[in-house]
Amino acid sequence: MKNSKKLIIFDMDGTLVDSSLTIVNAINYVRSKLSLEPLTKEVILTKVNDPKLNPALFFYETEEFTSKQEEWFSEYYTNNHEKELQLYNGIEELLKELKERGYFLAIATNSYRSSTLESLSYLNVLDYFSSIACYDDVGRGKPAPDMLEKNLKDTNVKVEEAIFVGDSERDLMASNSLNMDYIMINWGFSDYEDAIHSVVKLKEKILEL
Repeated sequence: MKNSKKLIIFDMDGTLVDSSLTIVNAINYVRSKLSLEPLTKEVILTKVNDPKLNPALFFYETEEFTSKQEEWFSEYYTNNHEKELQLYNGIEELLKELKERGYFLAIATNSYRSSTLESLSYLNVLDYFSSIACYDDVGRGKPAPDMLEKNLKDTNVKVEEAIFVGDSERDLMASNSLNMDYIMINWGFSDYEDAIHSVVKLKEKILEL
């Protein structure tokens, strides 16, 4: 490895994993349990990464996520992820090459640890990651920087030696909180004109930094 970077942190949903169908269906499954009408895919995927709203209030009409809501979400996820999840094209090859080049790889996701481990195990990429930081591992989810701080601590890497790759304003805000280098990608749930549009271009950008 010729540059100064040692750690590449990835958001999971919408960045590594196309989980759009599972997320939409799981949220609507919980809503059905609460006797709420289903939301459209477009609304859910637009709002799921919006840092300005309270997701529990928006999706389930409660101030905070309840243990029952989390249980129902996990129930749907566990029962359906194997037929609904897939890696974006080129992601496994990218992870393999970065690992071979000597980078530490990590995950920072607002998903829960149980569903995250299920997803990464099913997709056969769990072993690539030296650190996994999930919503229930830290005090606050993104856009707070707690997950990135856990990734840095787990790998004993300084913030200036790390890059965060994500697809949302929440991810950008988390990295900015630590002055961490950030790369926005544009094949997930968001649509940013100036973002990276292909895995090939992402690899080139990582190797530049």
